[in-house]
Amino acid sequence: MTAKGDSLAHRQHQRFLPLNRLERFRDCHRGERLVLVCNGPSLNQTDFSLIRKEVSMGLNKIFLGFRRFCFYPRYYVAINRHVIEQSSQEIAQLNCVRFLKDMGSANPLPESALTYFLQPRSEERFYPDVCKGFFEGYTVTFAALQLAFFMGFSTVVIVGMDHRYSYEGLPNEPHALQGPDPNHFDPSYFSGHTWDNPDLANSENFYAMARAASEADGRRILDCTVGGACQVFEKARLEEVLR
Repeated sequence: MTAKGDSLAHRQHQRFLPLNRLERFRDCHRGERLVLVCNGPSLNQTDFSLIRKEVSMGLNKIFLGFRRFCFYPRYYVAINRHVIEQSSQEIAQLNCVRFLKDMGSANPLPESALTYFLQPRSEERFYPDVCKGFFEGYTVTFAALQLAFFMGFSTVVIVGMDHRYSYEGLPNEPHALQGPDPNHFDPSYFSGHTWDNPDLANSENFYAMARAASEADGRRILDCTVGGACQVFEKARLEEVLR
């Protein structure tokens, strides 16, 4: 076959290759604003009346606060194995688009009309195109920021990212938490469950990477956490940003 014929055959083959399921979300919110709802105790001091009409993305065990905050996100993200395994029943019942780390044969949930898998990569970088994978960056928030970029949001407003924890042991070590959870908005969050100790130093490194990628593309990440300790992102007041 000639080179021209080879090229034609390649194009015809490409036409029939299945699209990555994540493609439907590429730039689907171009130029819009996203409220990214993390899970710190400061959520209990956050004015959710400002958030309810916004496009929002919730993380990990945010479902524990749905009734308390009278809030339901449009999108949901979980990449931690412990969270996904511990909460598979609750995640399966969520009536929103769910992005989960692909754990291969260990996936407790199948892909579905609402469930989409993200492919983890080992290269430590910010992935603007999550169809090619994502890097965990030691925190689900970093994964969510990669998704937000891919979906085209021009502004991400973060709440509930307290960035302070009480724990024993070394960063990233798994530990079973006994007693009330002091590190999240609900004392039952990881109580009686295994969780991975946070790694704040590495988290900050990847937050800085997310900020640099966003600002290089003319986008903004605003940290509106009440009393948040993270100093990586531009600080702002929620009531001023969402007024």
